[in-house]
Amino acid sequence: MQFGYSETCLDHDTGPRHPETADRLRAIRRGLAKRHGVEYVDAPPAEKSTVAAVHEDGYVDEFHDFCRDGGGNWDPDTVAVEASWDAALTSAGLAEWAARAALDGDDGRDTPFSLGRPPGHHAVEDDAMGFCFFNNAAVAAQAVIDDGLAERVAIFDWDVHHGNGTQDIFYDRGDVFYTSIHEDGLYPGTGEVEETGEGDGEGTTLNVPLHAGAGDADYVYSFDEAIAPAVERFDPDLFIVSAGFDAHRHDPISRMRVSTEGYAMLTECVQDLCEATDAAISFVLEGGYGLDTLSEGVATVHETFDGRIAMDPDEDPDEKNVELVDEVRAAHGLGAK
Repeated sequence: MQFGYSETCLDHDTGPRHPETADRLRAIRRGLAKRHGVEYVDAPPAEKSTVAAVHEDGYVDEFHDFCRDGGGNWDPDTVAVEASWDAALTSAGLAEWAARAALDGDDGRDTPFSLGRPPGHHAVEDDAMGFCFFNNAAVAAQAVIDDGLAERVAIFDWDVHHGNGTQDIFYDRGDVFYTSIHEDGLYPGTGEVEETGEGDGEGTTLNVPLHAGAGDADYVYSFDEAIAPAVERFDPDLFIVSAGFDAHRHDPISRMRVSTEGYAMLTECVQDLCEATDAAISFVLEGGYGLDTLSEGVATVHETFDGRIAMDPDEDPDEKNVELVDEVRAAHGLGAK
C-alpha cells in the first residue's frame, strides 16, 4: 500500500498521559518496516478553505487562534498545542490525498492509506471533541465531490467509537453514505439503529451498534448482511474506510473482541464490496490505542492488499447481534433474513 505520512503530525503534543500520542504513528512505522511493498507519500496540508467546506468558518478561526495562543485543553479529552494547527491541516491533507489517489486509479498494492493525526471522526461542523479537530474523512469526501471527481462517496467507520462528527456533517445529504460498526453505549453515545438520515439524506446513514464483546464473526456478519447490500444500493464512486483499531480485543479502552485477523477479514469484505460496486478505496486512520495492536492492525490491512488471504471466523455471530442486524436491515428496507 501507499501510506500518507508526515513528520508534522508528530508535533501535535497531547502530553505524557494522553492515549492519542505521536507514539501511535511511530509504532505503525516500526510495524510496517518489517513488511514488503510499503511506500510513503508526504502530501501537502489541506487548504483552510477545504477544511471550511465541512466546518463552520467561525470554528476554524477559533481553533486557529486557540493554537496560535499556545493551545491547552479544548475540552477535558481534546488537547492542542501551537503546532496542532499545522498537524490538523496536514492530517486532513493526507486524507484528501488518499481519496484523490484512489480516484486517480491507485488500487491493489498501491491502495492509499493516510496515517494522519489528530484523528477526525468525532469533529462536528462547529466543534472539536474526542481527540479530533478537523474531520479528515469528511474533508476528503467533500473535496473530491467539490472537484467533480466523485458524485457519491461512502464512508465506512470500523472504529470502536461511533463517528458522530462524520454522521452529523452528512446527515441530510444524499451524496454521502455514512455507515458505522461500533460498540453500543460507548463514547460519544450516538449511533443508534434509528439514526438513518433526514431530508435528502434519509436512508444514507446506517449504524450497527454491536453489543460489548462482539468479535470477528459479529463484525463480518454485520458487514455482509447489512452494510454491503445497503452500499451496493447506494453505488458509490469512492469508498473511504475510517480505520480505527480500538475494537481489538487487547485495546485498552474498549470491550470488543476483534482479533488482528479480524481486520484482515474486514479488509477482504471491503475489497469484495468495492469490486462489486466498482468503487475506488482509500483508508484514513482514526483510533487505536494499544501500540502493538494498532501497528499489527495497520500491517494486516497492508498485507491483505499485498495478497494475504484472510482466515474465516472460527465461530458464529452471537444471536443478539444477529437480531440487531435484522433490525438494521428492517430500518433500511433490506428485508428480513
